[in-house]
Amino acid sequence: MREIGHILLAMDFSESADQLAEYARLFAEKFQARITVLYVAPTMNRYGKLYVPSNSIDQLAGQILDGAKRAMGEFMDRHFSGIKADGLVEYGYAPEKILEVAEDLEAGLIIMGTHGRVGVDRILFGSVAEKVVKMARIPVVTVRPV
Repeated sequence: MREIGHILLAMDFSESADQLAEYARLFAEKFQARITVLYVAPTMNRYGKLYVPSNSIDQLAGQILDGAKRAMGEFMDRHFSGIKADGLVEYGYAPEKILEVAEDLEAGLIIMGTHGRVGVDRILFGSVAEKVVKMARIPVVTVRPV
């Protein structure tokens, strides 16, 4: 079993982000672990097939990343001052990127939220949390927003 010296908190700046931060902080204090908060910006590849000019796609992707980095800085200041924590904004397919970053960091635990989608919504949108839980080689704590 891998020691929990590093926790990866994967989040999407949704309404449940504050609740996830509380859980991550609790686990970090309990295990005296470092936290890395990860936001994965979605890829824009699929829009190239819609005859959108690539420079427009690149510009939009850049704006999304800039905005996410600003939001991450504010989130980190609000929730993780005084403990070992850093924020990371990546670009890619969320389930794969979460697992990749967890492996690179040698994280011992992933914490992430679920949206609680069911039925047709779940079929249409899939579940990032479900994919991570199924593919992760380390424990994953999922938190359903209250």
